[in-house]
Amino acid sequence: MTVELTIAVERFPIAGRFVISRGAKTEAVVVVVILRAGDAIGRGECVPYARYGESVESVVAALESVRDALQNGADREALALLLPAGAARNAADCALWDLEAKRTGVAAFRRAGLEEMRPLVTAYTISVGTPAEMRDAAAKAADRPLLKVKLAGAGDIERIAAVREGAPRSELIVDANEAWAEADLATNLDACARAGVRLVEQPLPAGADAALARIARPVPVCADESLHDRAGLAALTGRYDAVNIKLDKTGGLTEALALSAEARRMGFAIMAGCMVGSSLAMAPALIVAQQAEFVDLDGPLLLAKDREPGLRYEGSLVFPPEPALWG
Repeated sequence: MTVELTIAVERFPIAGRFVISRGAKTEAVVVVVILRAGDAIGRGECVPYARYGESVESVVAALESVRDALQNGADREALALLLPAGAARNAADCALWDLEAKRTGVAAFRRAGLEEMRPLVTAYTISVGTPAEMRDAAAKAADRPLLKVKLAGAGDIERIAAVREGAPRSELIVDANEAWAEADLATNLDACARAGVRLVEQPLPAGADAALARIARPVPVCADESLHDRAGLAALTGRYDAVNIKLDKTGGLTEALALSAEARRMGFAIMAGCMVGSSLAMAPALIVAQQAEFVDLDGPLLLAKDREPGLRYEGSLVFPPEPALWG
């Protein structure tokens, strides 16, 4: 099978600003892989992430390094040997899933072993700000059933209380993005428990999270930056209760599904998460999300304008992709 590879860089303005503990951004810059075989076209999207040493340039270079292999028909198993886990492999892996679906007429979710795809409730992100700003943002989103609250370290107890005040009926997840210190861990977790928070993501820096095994965890704790693929699961035992599976970390849907199954076998709850990207990045993640306890696939809701066609969102309910988008 002869395949034609196209690599494209696309930009999507964010509505307002997306702010986490590491900084703010006003646009999502994504890399798209397009694979064409005859009349069939498969696409995959990734978001290069500086936290993991990635840039648009490095991701494009990694994809160029496997151009010949992909154009000569390399499959997903071969790709996993050619590229490490990360954004570049994600875009290529998801494009291969899509191409396979388009060529065979068999939907990607069926190839993944699912009988159906259901609409799911996704979290909606509240960016870091002052407590007053976050209270106002939460109040505007108070009709959403699940909010994900970005935190930043100092002042987080006040931020948590303010968001709860602004959205008294919403369920809450908080995400510190590695911003807490060990000395504040117990106090911050207690504040989360008082606010009825359901899950705390990555409170301590990856590689400096051993304290999680030494304290009582009144709220379940989820690994994000501390986990990329299956190789990192064993180190999480005793420290975390859940894992956030993002395709840009795992290197695509293929590893994400394997990670989900292994994490479940080891007793971890699953969150299906995302970077800030378009519907093309969320679509394959919805397959992982079908069996997840927590879903955080709100990337398109944070954009000023999504790609077309995109996923259908009704409030916080996200519907499975149509074939014209992916899969």
